[in-house]
Amino acid sequence: MEKAVLLRIRKDLDSRQQQNIIKLKGTLISKGYTEIIHIKDQDEDFHINSFEIPEAFSNEVHEYISDFIAGQNLGDTIVLC
Repeated sequence: MEKAVLLRIRKDLDSRQQQNIIKLKGTLISKGYTEIIHIKDQDEDFHINSFEIPEAFSNEVHEYISDFIAGQNLGDTIVLC
């Protein structure tokens, strides 16, 4: 069964933040957690990125994203919903 993951990402990013967000998304795809990430506007300040993962990877993916956010100091840029 698939489980949806939502990331709320600030639109106004500096180049380092943009590179880190791209790195995160690329890693999620290259590790085989998902094949596609959908992006839609939430409002003037944020995008919502959504993707589905196999439920078996749920804890692993959430832990990876949380560790990535903390390790790259992106707490004010991206939120795992």
